[in-house]
Formats: sequence, structure tokens, C-alpha cells
Amino acid sequence: MSWLHVLVLAVIQGAAELLPVSSSAHVILAERLLGLDPAQPELAFLLVMLHTGTMFAVIQFFWPRWRAAFAQKDASVSRLRYAWLLVLATGLTGGLGFGLKHAIEKHVLTGDKAEIEELWRSLPLMAGALVAVGLLILAAGFKDKETNAAPLTAARASAIGLMQGFCLPFRGFSRSGATISVGLFAGLPRGVAEEFSFALAVLLTPAAIGWEALRLYKKHAHIDTALLAPGLVGMVLAFASGALALRLLSAALERGRFKFFGIYCIAFAGVVLGAHFALAR
Repeated sequence: MSWLHVLVLAVIQGAAELLPVSSSAHVILAERLLGLDPAQPELAFLLVMLHTGTMFAVIQFFWPRWRAAFAQKDASVSRLRYAWLLVLATGLTGGLGFGLKHAIEKHVLTGDKAEIEELWRSLPLMAGALVAVGLLILAAGFKDKETNAAPLTAARASAIGLMQGFCLPFRGFSRSGATISVGLFAGLPRGVAEEFSFALAVLLTPAAIGWEALRLYKKHAHIDTALLAPGLVGMVLAFASGALALRLLSAALERGRFKFFGIYCIAFAGVVLGAHFALAR
């Protein structure tokens, strides 16, 4: 993996991460076209660090909204309630995500040391996930109404958290697209669904960094500057392009154009399949 690879992947990740089109699918396809193996610990760790860069962009973008929400009357109640809903949804994400990981590694993949990251090599699986989430986004886009005003309850937060857990093993099944869609189906206002979805992503990121760092350590028996440098540089680049992408997403949501991301996901699935057959020759 060269520094040019890091630059290309960081720009792709940052540009796509905060749009509900599965940034992982775009990055993994780019890695395959560049002759890289996305299941390798070095590439998996780089991908997580790129996510970290875009999560900093999320924090920068949403912080004024989160601060305003916590500054409402009865702020102590609002803070505790919102924090509890985040903890609840994150716990459900971890429980379902870990359960799926264990089940897939034990019953679907082969080999004593099978890892869920092996699924990332399958472009047809990724294309299927893109089609599935594209249809979900399309349905949610038509369900979305200006009059959506349902409150963020424990049940709605749980549904979003469970959907996030389901997304974890499958590259192509856009996390943001799926979780925002669930929020819209539940009747949440667009802004609330968007903000809660990305707040969950911020909480999920440290665990993902730790997991992939552990895989990297197990392979090399150490972690030094040479191993960390590509991820750190990529994180900075992903932050810059992610900050721009997030503004585009917010504008699209506010204009009722969320469903068009579903069309893009389905179309991109065709590109992924085409690349699969081209690489198989």
C-alpha cells in the first residue's frame, strides 16, 4: 500500500462516508481495483481510521445542534434521556453485531480462524447489500413527510440501534442509510433521525478502532509508527472531504431528496457486479 493509495482511499471514504451510499463499498471496490486485499488487517485498520476522520467531521457539524438540544428547558432531563437512549441503542448494536459476527464466523465461513472481514472480499455479496439498502432508502424516502413529528422513544431508539448492529458485518449495507431510514419509518423528523444516527456512529467508532488495532497487533506482534502512519494521515484527509459530504447530506435531507440515494445505491450495485466479473477474468 503506497501513500498514493492512502490519498485515493481517504478522498473516496471522506466523500462517501456521510452520504447514505455505503462508503465501505466504495473504498473496498477501489481497493480491489488497486490490487489490495480489503480483509488484511492493515487495510481494515486504515478503513476504520478513515471512519474516525469522518466522525470528527460529524462532531464538528452536529455539535451546535446537540448543544442546542441539551440547552432546552428541563435540560437535565433532556440530557439524561438522550444519553440513556444512546446507551440503549449502542448496547443493542453491540449485542446484535457481535452475535452476527460469531454466528457467521462459526457457521458460514470456513477455517478455524475465520474472521468476519473475509466477507469484505465478496463483491457479489456487497452488490446484494447495496440493492437491499437502496430499496430500504427508497421506501423510507417515500414514507418521509414534512409532518413527521414522532418523539424519540426507547422503542424507536432500539429499532435504530438494532438496525445499526445488523449493518456491521455487511459492507455495502449503508449504516447511515439504514438507520436514518428506520428513523423515518418510525415517524421521526428528518433532523432527529439524522442526528441520532450519527451520534450512534460516534459512539461506535472507538470500539471499531480498538478491534482493528488488536487484529493489526496480532498479525505483527507490535504496533509502530510505520503501521499507524497511513491511518493517521488518511484520517486527516477523510475529515476534510467528510466535512463537505456531510453538508451535502444535510441539504438533501432537508429538501426531501433522501430517496435518490437509494437509486444511487442500486445503480452502484451494478458497477460493483461489473467490476467483479471484470476482475474474475
